[in-house]
Amino acid sequence: MNYANDQLIATQKTAVEALTSLSEKTFSSLEKLVELNMAASKALLGESISHLQALTAIKDSKELLALQTGLVKPSAEKAASYSRHLYEILSGSSADFSKLFESTTAESQKTVTALLESSLKNAPAGSEAAVAVIKSAITAGNNAVETAQKSAKQAVQLVDSNITALSAAAQKAE
Repeated sequence: MNYANDQLIATQKTAVEALTSLSEKTFSSLEKLVELNMAASKALLGESISHLQALTAIKDSKELLALQTGLVKPSAEKAASYSRHLYEILSGSSADFSKLFESTTAESQKTVTALLESSLKNAPAGSEAAVAVIKSAITAGNNAVETAQKSAKQAVQLVDSNITALSAAAQKAE
């Protein structure tokens, strides 16, 4: 039984390391988001002040129309740029989380499967049907995790291709 305890302790250590890594990645991503939002807020404040100053210098409706027209395109470009930066931060974090989740899940599955296999070898006589059900449940659980991971990867790829297409369309529109 000491072998099982050692396996559980190793699994717990791995989980703590994974949690630590996940926390570091989360704070790094939050830091990047705060930096992006602070830079965007600072730029917006400066632009707002300059636009207000430009408004005070307007003398007729033609100048007003020209000012408004001149503001639309840069605003759209800045919004697209902000969206791209935000997407880069989020997709990078998502990729890091996915890698960590996949490696941790795979290692946990191996440990739990090995632990259950060793425990089931010592099952009392006549419990073959229960052992088969447990093994079937483990296999089904592993398959469900693999399917969920594949679906998540496909969803990320779909979002990535949609954003790439939108960025290309926005650049063509300019």
